[in-house]
Amino acid sequence: MNIFMMILVAVFMLGFYMISSPSQRIAEQETEYAINKSDLRAIAECASATHNAQIKGEGFQDVCVEQNVIKSKFICLNSSMRITNCEVTRNKKPEYTYIVTSTKALDASNYNNMLEIIEEYFPDAGTFGIFMDGKIMVGGTTGARIVPDTIIKEMELGNGQLVYLTQYEIPSEDTVFSAPVQTDIICPIGTIKTYRFGRWQCVGYNTKTDCGGDMIWDSELLTCVADESKKPLCAEQQTAIIIDSVWECVNPFPEKVCPTGMTARLNYTTLEWECVTDPSAVKDTKKCENLTQGAIFGAVGTTIRVPTSSCTDCEKQITNYDTCETFCIPDPSKINDPACYPGNAKDCTGNHRGFYFGFPTYSYANKVEALNGRSIPLDKNHSQNRKFNCMDCGDNEIDSEKSIPPYIIVCK
Repeated sequence: MNIFMMILVAVFMLGFYMISSPSQRIAEQETEYAINKSDLRAIAECASATHNAQIKGEGFQDVCVEQNVIKSKFICLNSSMRITNCEVTRNKKPEYTYIVTSTKALDASNYNNMLEIIEEYFPDAGTFGIFMDGKIMVGGTTGARIVPDTIIKEMELGNGQLVYLTQYEIPSEDTVFSAPVQTDIICPIGTIKTYRFGRWQCVGYNTKTDCGGDMIWDSELLTCVADESKKPLCAEQQTAIIIDSVWECVNPFPEKVCPTGMTARLNYTTLEWECVTDPSAVKDTKKCENLTQGAIFGAVGTTIRVPTSSCTDCEKQITNYDTCETFCIPDPSKINDPACYPGNAKDCTGNHRGFYFGFPTYSYANKVEALNGRSIPLDKNHSQNRKFNCMDCGDNEIDSEKSIPPYIIVCK
């Protein structure tokens, strides 16, 4: 009997030792730590997934969102750090735009573990950490980021909450122009189809060409040719030919013999041949006989009056002697001329103000060599009046990369 009791006591003591041994307690603590770390990582992954879905404009539906009281919002602030609409109004964007995601408050004992998880599994997340006294404490050695008071109030942030904050920029909307659906028309040569006065019309290329003498403009060949309607009836054995842009009747076999440098020419008053200076022997100093004036610019849909000179008080006329075309380009030297700019040009200087030229079309601006390869703003904020204008950027500064004063001014 005593031996049985001794064996029973020995078995009981061995079991007690095994259950309460230090190695067993260490295993239990390691299991509890792993479970706690897994739960914290699940909270961080759920917050990150919700934040990324908000960036893409999608919804993230998961039970973890409700369990951890996760909220995500677009928050936009103006220059006074007040809440404003997250949209482009009158071509002006909000000063600051954020996407903010928050969770419920964590237990203070889990702060270090959560920061270790963020540092290990979200090293490139940016501002992702624990909110504490107006700042977001992030993992690693990157320190903390101050959160604007307006965002703290809007999101109702409190100490211990896991917060994910991303700053972004609202993209600019491309301007889309559309014309009403109208019956298509076919325009003859020398004209172009243009939507004017509520319907499609065929209008000329808006090119003015002066042909002298008995010449007339050929819209198909785009050059001056002889006007057959002005061709004269010549005497017997005479032929009408164009000489110096004028029809003349000449005898193909004149009996008049002229010295070198002169040629026979019929005198219509006496109807006799006489020797005159040979035009072909005289060096022509004019490269262009007929100058083609550049297009007279104006808004489509308006009646355009062709003036004697198409250049404004802010422009100068240029002639391309290779193409015999004349056109207007801006003349910066005329900014101080009251006829060009009525104000005081000295007042339009600094980091917030500058001169720009009101280019009417892209084809006009392409003729200015200083703007080759540059983007020309043709929008409602920039006038197309073909004059120099003062752009006031207000609280914003001039974008030096996109601006080329006094031709282009773009505000930041």
